[in-house]
Amino acid sequence: MSAVVIVDDSIANLAIYARLVGSVAADADIRRFSDAAEALSWLAANQADLVVTDYLMPGMHGAELTRRIRDLPTVGDIPVIIVTAHADREFRLRAFTAGASDFVQSPIDHAEFRMRVRNLLLLGIHQRLVRERAAALEQELRQTEAAREQVLRDSRERLAQVIDTIPAMISATDREGREIFANAYRARLLARHAALPGEAERAARQDQIVLASAQPLAAFEQELVLDRNESRTFLTTKTPLRDSDGALGGVLTMSLDITERKRAEAQLAFQARHDFLTALPNRSALYQRLREALTEGRALALHFIDLDRFKLINDGLGHHVGDRLLVAVAERLRGTVRERDAVARLGGDEFAVLQADIGGAAEAERFAARLNALLAEPFAIDGRELAVSASIGVALGGAGTAEAEELLRDADLAMYRIKAAGRNGYRLFAADMLTRARADLATEAALRAALVQGGFALHYQPQFSLRDGALIGLEALIRWRQPDGTLLPPGEFLPVAAESGLLHEIDDWVLGQACAQARSWLDALGRPLRVAVNIGALAGRADGVRARVLAALDASGLPPELLELELTEGVLLTDADQASSELEALHRLGVRIAIDDFGTGFSSLARLASLRADRLKIDRQFIETLEREDSRAIVRAVVSLGRALRLEVMAEGVETEAQLEQVRLAGCASVQGFLTGAPVPPEALASRLHLASTVEGSAR
Repeated sequence: MSAVVIVDDSIANLAIYARLVGSVAADADIRRFSDAAEALSWLAANQADLVVTDYLMPGMHGAELTRRIRDLPTVGDIPVIIVTAHADREFRLRAFTAGASDFVQSPIDHAEFRMRVRNLLLLGIHQRLVRERAAALEQELRQTEAAREQVLRDSRERLAQVIDTIPAMISATDREGREIFANAYRARLLARHAALPGEAERAARQDQIVLASAQPLAAFEQELVLDRNESRTFLTTKTPLRDSDGALGGVLTMSLDITERKRAEAQLAFQARHDFLTALPNRSALYQRLREALTEGRALALHFIDLDRFKLINDGLGHHVGDRLLVAVAERLRGTVRERDAVARLGGDEFAVLQADIGGAAEAERFAARLNALLAEPFAIDGRELAVSASIGVALGGAGTAEAEELLRDADLAMYRIKAAGRNGYRLFAADMLTRARADLATEAALRAALVQGGFALHYQPQFSLRDGALIGLEALIRWRQPDGTLLPPGEFLPVAAESGLLHEIDDWVLGQACAQARSWLDALGRPLRVAVNIGALAGRADGVRARVLAALDASGLPPELLELELTEGVLLTDADQASSELEALHRLGVRIAIDDFGTGFSSLARLASLRADRLKIDRQFIETLEREDSRAIVRAVVSLGRALRLEVMAEGVETEAQLEQVRLAGCASVQGFLTGAPVPPEALASRLHLASTVEGSAR
């Protein structure tokens, strides 16, 4: 059974290291010491095969403990692993100078720690076995002088047999450097080994150091090149070899094969700097390349690539298809760059290309255009062709660029600008993008504060029937109250809210306020007035839009038939699957559904026919240009479509008598606009709602 000594002033670390050692050698006798002096005292009287010690400890640090262990006559050659959180090379040198066998960085990698413990524990066991055999031999020699020669001969043979079975290279040289022993394992390997120039001289110098100091040489790694270009890595130790009288007679060399451990370490290092899926360098490796290029002052361009609508492929065809597409994109990008350039995967569907040594912005733009064209070519994945496009942001760097992080930030900003402009293209970073981004961040923070502090207000714009002129409802329109009292319209802040994820919270606030206001009008007037609320997004709600609408209706007590939800074609296109089921459920409860800004979202007629809507609202851009025949034709066509689908058609944005007459002649059922009533706060509507308001009266 093997024995392992663990020394650390931390009880938690003692438990962790003991558990890890136990997982390597289940039958090991593990001794834990929180005091280095106690551990040294135990080692002086007992045999052990491995010592694991912390470096920084009160009283005696790990290097001093190692030095004192090396002075012990019984376990002076025991392997010692030192653990420390310090990456400073000075600590490592002190530890190895003191005679440490290995060095582990904390926090430790458990797999690496187990591997090193396994290797050095095996070495320690072998060393103890040699010591025990030597001790047994000495004991036998004392028993009888007459049998000394025979016992010595037998013992040597047995010891040689044991050492020959050890999977490590073991040899001994005398004080003149002559080899006096080599085990079978070493002989077999050296028969395939072609010594490198100076290798024998270097080994001889190391032996002389051991003989001069009478101390073990710190463990070191060495490469052994065999035939067929096979390279093996060994961890070698050299210790003094003494005779039965304690006189220093030579040097014992032991070399343990750690090739597999080194390969595992190289694999771990590769994985730390490369993407697992594509094997491309990761974000950390890209940062390093950028820093090196910027330090050298080289002109470069960083292309930040985001695949457009990749989520649709992942969701529609499965993540395995999405992963294959990402690998194919990586291969295509890798094949188009020069050797001095670099391609990296930043995560998800985001890639980056570092274009080195460019001649200027024009060259970077040409390369970005080539990347767009390259990625637009279809990919063959699992027997099907997949077409994607890419939004590319380009940032230029050189001697004046301070940080790699800034360059990546600038390229990211430029990418978002091209994505907001319609995707599938590239854009160079400009300073105003950063100004705008910071302004958007400030706006986002102010919006969050407004949600908490009541900084929003609702204005209501009346809607009238063109058949009898009756007031049929009011649309709730949000305003953002500024510190100086001015009110910002939604177009100036809702885009930022949508990008920052605040749109759902703002929608919920508007929904709750509008429902409560409509209920108060119902109670005060005794007659129903429908309130229309815009919903900016359906997807991304954890509990669904249906649950949020029902919560607002329940809280206010408003009948469902007095609420109308307005959704743009863009929202319905983006969230089609979720929209269909949730809006159908709300419609069955009595909530009305209106499609806002109709004519600008390119909805398919099939989707429109399948959606349970009640009203189409013609976008104001067609009303503003009613003097043109094409706009009048579009309005008439929308009215005809609405009649065919049994949908009411409303014209919004009516501002002149001529426009009112045109939409009436076109057959619109209802109207909304500044001509018939501007959006006003609810208190300004109170007196008007008590009257029998009509479109004629409002127009006057």
